[in-house]
Amino acid sequence: MANIIKRILNKDAWTMFFAMRGKYDKLPDEEYLKKIYKAIFHRELDLDDPKTFSEKLQWLKLYDRRDVYTAMVDKAAAKDFAAERIGREFVVPTYGIWNSADEVDFQILTEPFVIKSTKDSGSAVICPDVRNYDPEEVRAKLKRRSERDYYLIWREWPYKNVPSRIIAEKYLVDKSDGELRDYKFFTFGGKPEYLYIASGRGSGGTVADFFDMDFCHVDLKIDHENAATPPHAPKNFELMKTLAARLAEGTPHLRVDFYEVDGRVYFGEMTFFHCAGLYPFKTPEWDKKLGDLITLPEKTV
Repeated sequence: MANIIKRILNKDAWTMFFAMRGKYDKLPDEEYLKKIYKAIFHRELDLDDPKTFSEKLQWLKLYDRRDVYTAMVDKAAAKDFAAERIGREFVVPTYGIWNSADEVDFQILTEPFVIKSTKDSGSAVICPDVRNYDPEEVRAKLKRRSERDYYLIWREWPYKNVPSRIIAEKYLVDKSDGELRDYKFFTFGGKPEYLYIASGRGSGGTVADFFDMDFCHVDLKIDHENAATPPHAPKNFELMKTLAARLAEGTPHLRVDFYEVDGRVYFGEMTFFHCAGLYPFKTPEWDKKLGDLITLPEKTV
């Protein structure tokens, strides 16, 4: 409790508090990101000569804007993008897409499913047992998530023009590991360089580990501590690397996510900004190391 009170009394914490509630929505993107960046990192955001991963991601939000990026982060359109580049067999089956939570037809969802917004992060509602969930409660959760414009929180431009829809897809679980692990490839210039494996989410204690492309563990930590026992390599590690490179072709930086279910690879999603580029690294030296891997393109804005 003392730590929470200390944070609330800190003026930088108040900046974030008001930002999350829309007080700064009308600020131009550059001004907004400078304010938020300083509140989090306690230093000015250098957009003239950015060097760190965190700084360069803010630069990319502002100055690397291509129409295709919108489709790549749209959780519905991204499936078509992935199907075209790597094949429909790697795409999680879709059960339905609706324009709003009110329109969702739960009667067609007769198999375990995941339902979420197409334009934000963290809105997914998991329904592994179709006999034991409350459709109206799920609908209410989806409505609450849609009340806030995700783009305005972190100014991640690709999300700005994504239509707000609801998508339901097949529920996945890997029986061999007893959970669904995220295999997130950090690509730079279209080349996979590091793999981030998130595990333990089902137990409420998410941990994460980074590996290089030889699957050697590296001492990189961003948003989570390492697992007590490092996870094993996915069976399809080499295939995932190939698929990640295809999806990331033509981008200065992209995180490409996969799942592995009983030996089969599924595309998860893509994001240009891991943790919005606004999470202080637990291993600060890596902020610069990853930043060195990003070659900034010519400004498109």
